[in-house]
Amino acid sequence: MKHWVRQLLEMDARLSKSLRIPEEKKALSLILKIFSHSGDSWFWIAGLFVVWMFSEPEWRERAVFLGVGLVIMATVVILLKFTVRRPRPEGEWGQIYRITDPHSFPSGHATRSAALAVMGLGLGPLWFAITLVIWAPWVGISRVSLGVHYLSDVVVGWLVGVIMGLVALAIHPLAIRLLSFLV
Repeated sequence: MKHWVRQLLEMDARLSKSLRIPEEKKALSLILKIFSHSGDSWFWIAGLFVVWMFSEPEWRERAVFLGVGLVIMATVVILLKFTVRRPRPEGEWGQIYRITDPHSFPSGHATRSAALAVMGLGLGPLWFAITLVIWAPWVGISRVSLGVHYLSDVVVGWLVGVIMGLVALAIHPLAIRLLSFLV
């Protein structure tokens, strides 16, 4: 590995470690854990399925589009993770993530939250978009603060999520035509 890359990774690890929340800060830790889990893919897929099952056509369309977008985004993130293979930071919290997905780069949670925020901005309504834009950074911050990601994992995840959200919005009309049988 090149010297400057190793130095950059070491600096990232030190900065990330300094952003961790000590275990004794239980209230803050609990809030961060809630934000962290709120970005879980299963949570979003299950929630979008419920919206699809019990809502009006406008929200059914949103749910289908967001759900398909999340599946495509997850595929891209998994390919990136298995290409880079950066191990997660040492730590105790988040054993489910450490076992099922030992690679940290990029953060799937940060990617997912940023993509959802961008798609929410494009699809509306305004209250939904604002909620996602406020929520998304907290998901990424929580991942670093709880020690399951390095800061660079989250920053790159946000960038990938924004790009994927913009691409999704660009192909939205075509995607909805192709997926119209689900709406």
